[in-house]
Amino acid sequence: MRVLVVNPNSSREVTEGIASALLPLGPVFEVVCRADGPETIRTDEDVAEAGKAFARRIATEAADGFITACFSDPGLDLARARVGKPVVGAQEAAVLEACATAERFGIIALSERAVPRHLKRIEALGCLDRLVAELPLRDVSAADSGRDPEVYRHVLALGAELRERGAGAIVLGCAGMAQLAARLEGDLGVPVIDPVAAAGRQMLARLGAPS
Repeated sequence: MRVLVVNPNSSREVTEGIASALLPLGPVFEVVCRADGPETIRTDEDVAEAGKAFARRIATEAADGFITACFSDPGLDLARARVGKPVVGAQEAAVLEACATAERFGIIALSERAVPRHLKRIEALGCLDRLVAELPLRDVSAADSGRDPEVYRHVLALGAELRERGAGAIVLGCAGMAQLAARLEGDLGVPVIDPVAAAGRQMLARLGAPS
């Protein structure tokens, strides 16, 4: 079994973090980045271009399933229309897992500009009424979101605010934050959902493999 996981940005640090987050789920995940992509997926234009690149790439890959490893789910619908194998998006998987975990959930976004496109996807999933809020970081890079101590202090503060506003689960709104989940969960005392691991678990379920 082989699952191709595509990080749509060019960051080596983020790609390594995605691979580390998936490692506990087994050896079936092959993680690659888009070498010609931006360092961070920031704008709607970045998402659109990443989506087309993702759909083109998986059309020629001999894998059992595919994951678009970005919280904006670039190319998810396009890829599903083009290939007859399971395609999973990080945001979709994380939101559905959050709804299965708690009555209400909150999201920590990478930047304010990402929030509107995330909300459109959540509404399409029928989960918008379960969302307490999506609170943004100060437009940091995907790599820094999971490694910078100052950024973590901001993540912790946003998580605490979401918890106080009634969120029973917190979703990390960027694949670059994958390494923060366990630490943040310990600090907040509520479940914290890493979108990368959530996508991996959903893919294994789709393929009928143990997670």
